[in-house]
Amino acid sequence: MLVQSVALLLVLIALSFPIAASLGWLALYLDNVHSSMPLHLALGDIAWQNSTEFLLVAIPMFVLLGEILLRAGITEKMYEGMVRWLSWLPGGLMHSNIGSCSLFAATSGSSVATAATIGTVALPEVSKRRYNEPLFLGTIAAGGTLGILIPPSINLIIYGLLTDTSVPELYLAGFLPGLVLAGLFMVTIVAACLIRKDWGGDPVKFSWRDRIRSLSGLIPPLGIFLVVVGSIYAGLATPTEAASPGVMAAIGLAAANGTLSISMLKAAVEGTMRTTAMIMLIILAAIFLNFVLAAIGLTQALTDFIVGLGLSPMQTMLLIIGFYIVLGCFMETLSMLLTTAPLVAPIVVQMGFDPVWFGVLLMVLLETALITPPIGINLYVVQGIRKNGRLNDVIVGTLPFVVTMFAMIGLLLIFPNLALWLPGMFY
Repeated sequence: MLVQSVALLLVLIALSFPIAASLGWLALYLDNVHSSMPLHLALGDIAWQNSTEFLLVAIPMFVLLGEILLRAGITEKMYEGMVRWLSWLPGGLMHSNIGSCSLFAATSGSSVATAATIGTVALPEVSKRRYNEPLFLGTIAAGGTLGILIPPSINLIIYGLLTDTSVPELYLAGFLPGLVLAGLFMVTIVAACLIRKDWGGDPVKFSWRDRIRSLSGLIPPLGIFLVVVGSIYAGLATPTEAASPGVMAAIGLAAANGTLSISMLKAAVEGTMRTTAMIMLIILAAIFLNFVLAAIGLTQALTDFIVGLGLSPMQTMLLIIGFYIVLGCFMETLSMLLTTAPLVAPIVVQMGFDPVWFGVLLMVLLETALITPPIGINLYVVQGIRKNGRLNDVIVGTLPFVVTMFAMIGLLLIFPNLALWLPGMFY
């Protein structure tokens, strides 16, 4: 039944059905064929109970925060500041792409928004500075993935909701691995440009005076990050409430930047409504599917099957990692998180692994899925901004960073305290 369900879901996705429709249709099919009870009658109650979940209020607020930052012109100044501080490294502006993605990820919580925003600002530099185009595109696609690992992360909130795991602990656990992964991306760029010096483009030099002046573009986004995350750990706000002061701070920055207007706010709110509606529809469809899977016994059957294999905990974890790497080639990350986390998390906990640690590992696996063909969303986002050339250029440029992500997965397996040290210190 499990193989049949996965195959049917992949067929629906391959036929370009919307993700929410694919999940909902699969749930109704399993209900009709394998259930002795009319489970679809519970759909209304399930939708109401979960759509009124207080924790989900954070999603539209974080989306709105990213929309305002994008439309207020703050991102361009942030990128210019990163250029002045990081362009001296081998690879030049490619390091600015990673640095800007890291900082924007710490305010928007979305990988797609991060890749689209930084890509829009950075892409004109490719031909101007004569960079190796595939590698430059790869830095944007890979850097954008940091949006779901570096707090505040929408995906970490959803994981916490699905697995009943503390979101503040997940946020703390994501800090250090997010920074380490960003550093590994930069090491990858340095290595590539030392091997092929012509890939690094024309060198860009700035004086210390230029760098100091550029801090005016770096401090505001960092300030928003401190407002959002600091309010949580200072005890002033819950993870759900923390995005609200961030939105107010972003509006204040837009006003100081001279870009605040009714039309700008209208566009930001409209974009937020579209994105939130899409996310919520996928969430509700996935929750109904998980309800059906549990009701027909598939969830327990999967758990019993994995436990019955007699594998050691680490062998089981490697099997789960392989499953996610393969699935990530064919499935969009949010739907993959929603459909698999409720199934896999109980197995992971039963094997003795920490759910907070697994949440961070899962985010890295989802990041890998964002840049692995043929369904890697960030590949299409970067190609869409580029508007010319072949998608293969983006795919080739991201391959070194996929290898880097595999190295990060290995580090988390060997050194679990990389994710658990900060939560352990704080709690």
